[in-house]
Amino acid sequence: MTRVQHWLHSVQRWFDSEAHSDHLDTDSRRFNVVRVLPFIALHAVCFMAIYTGVSAFAAFFALGFFLVRMFAITGFYHRYFSHKTFKTNRFWQFVFAVIGTSAAQRGPLWWAAHHRHHHQHSDSPDDLHSPQQSGFWWAHLGWFTCDAGFAMNENRVRDWLKFPELRFINRFDALIPALTVALIYLLGEALATWAPGLGTNGLQLVVWGFFISTVALFHATVSINSLAHVWGSRRFDTNDDSRNNFWLALITLGEGWHNNHHRWPLSARQGFRWYEVDVTYYVLWTMQKLRIIHSLNEIPDNIKNETLARDRRS
Repeated sequence: MTRVQHWLHSVQRWFDSEAHSDHLDTDSRRFNVVRVLPFIALHAVCFMAIYTGVSAFAAFFALGFFLVRMFAITGFYHRYFSHKTFKTNRFWQFVFAVIGTSAAQRGPLWWAAHHRHHHQHSDSPDDLHSPQQSGFWWAHLGWFTCDAGFAMNENRVRDWLKFPELRFINRFDALIPALTVALIYLLGEALATWAPGLGTNGLQLVVWGFFISTVALFHATVSINSLAHVWGSRRFDTNDDSRNNFWLALITLGEGWHNNHHRWPLSARQGFRWYEVDVTYYVLWTMQKLRIIHSLNEIPDNIKNETLARDRRS
């Protein structure tokens, strides 16, 4: 395959992640600049805030959309699609898959496949985003820019392939973010007309509510790859270098209790002690009370006892 063909295939994958999948080098860790141009543009557009300025409404919208989508990533992409720590019906499964996809972190099946691979090979040479193997910047975002990071091993998510709606949004994973941008723009323009006192408009709300919010969300999420394997404490002697970190837990709604998670990934709760803040779990617990989800996996007694025993020794 010529270089030009490779570039053209990469452009097609901006819109259809399965385009020319038979020509994708699933082992390549080389930087694919053409494929990641939209990712670069996502960051570049944030500088338009210099032109649009900011309003209180745009800033609060950005924060609120950050939190909603962070929960969709942590609660559903991670604890549901990757680890199946609770159950829900097909409707809610799809709703939160769509919200998660709006975060521009690819589709739920791709996300789950890579995360399951990570748990099997954590911090080994086969772990695509291990800071121990390849350094901080590769673990943080470098892995996302290569063809090995783009590829999805369907064998790891066969349990989800039976849902055509999930396969659709996973394949056309740019569609939901594009629609989200359009809807936010229309909202901003409507507010500029009907509520001018809010001081916002379509362009400003898109820049802050989508682009800045999405970039912050991406870097907060991948900080678990890059920082939660080097910075923090280790309660459990797991076969990797996962660590617990209070500050990462705050910005990721509970994902920072990473050493806990690697000790028992089947638990819907990652903060194993009462003082380990896990906002995602609190929301999931509330959703169970509201019967939106059910069969929430709690921390088993043997893991609770092990946690207490190790804390007494430290």
